[in-house]
Amino acid sequence: MRWRRRPSGRNLPWREVDYVAIDLETTGLDLKRDAIISYGAAVIRGGRIIVADNSYGLACPDSDISPQSIAVHTIRRVDVADAPSPEELARTLSDLIADRVVIAHSAWIERAFLDNALHRIGQRMRAPMIDTAALCRALGLDPDLIADPRLEWAANQLQVPVVSPHHAMGDATTTAHVFLAAASILEARGYTTGQSFIDLTAGDRHTRASGHRPN
Repeated sequence: MRWRRRPSGRNLPWREVDYVAIDLETTGLDLKRDAIISYGAAVIRGGRIIVADNSYGLACPDSDISPQSIAVHTIRRVDVADAPSPEELARTLSDLIADRVVIAHSAWIERAFLDNALHRIGQRMRAPMIDTAALCRALGLDPDLIADPRLEWAANQLQVPVVSPHHAMGDATTTAHVFLAAASILEARGYTTGQSFIDLTAGDRHTRASGHRPN
């Protein structure tokens, strides 16, 4: 029998909430012009990564792939010539994030590109998000407190695996490990529900937008 996903239940204890850690590789970083070229999705359920449910895929974008992006993720136009269309990708992503809390590192980037992708099929990015960079700042790991710490640096600080850097599935898995480690520590500081991490992310975004540096 196919397992049916339950609603995200954000106010439940955080280990009882369903999450998906998302990483996107793109043709560039221009939100108006560039598009997703690959995605990785690491599913978290019951406070652990469910490897069997993880998902990775390529997409054939409308835009050119910048040389700078190829240098990072090594994905060329020839590699995606037969990959799904942006619309097919959007439907896949829509299904992946449905009834789940989305986790990403420097989540504003993933949120923006997800929203652009979903717009192609008449949807918006409405899934709640947790930013692992914000969790790192809450832990005091980031000495700058304003700039986002690099994902690999955060993983090393939390002593969790760094999996295949700059590959979408590898980075999604690393992000999932960072979240689980950070959430376990923050739980002792009163962050006990999925919603508490969503609120922490929203508060961090507001603080950074205002230019305020915490004492």
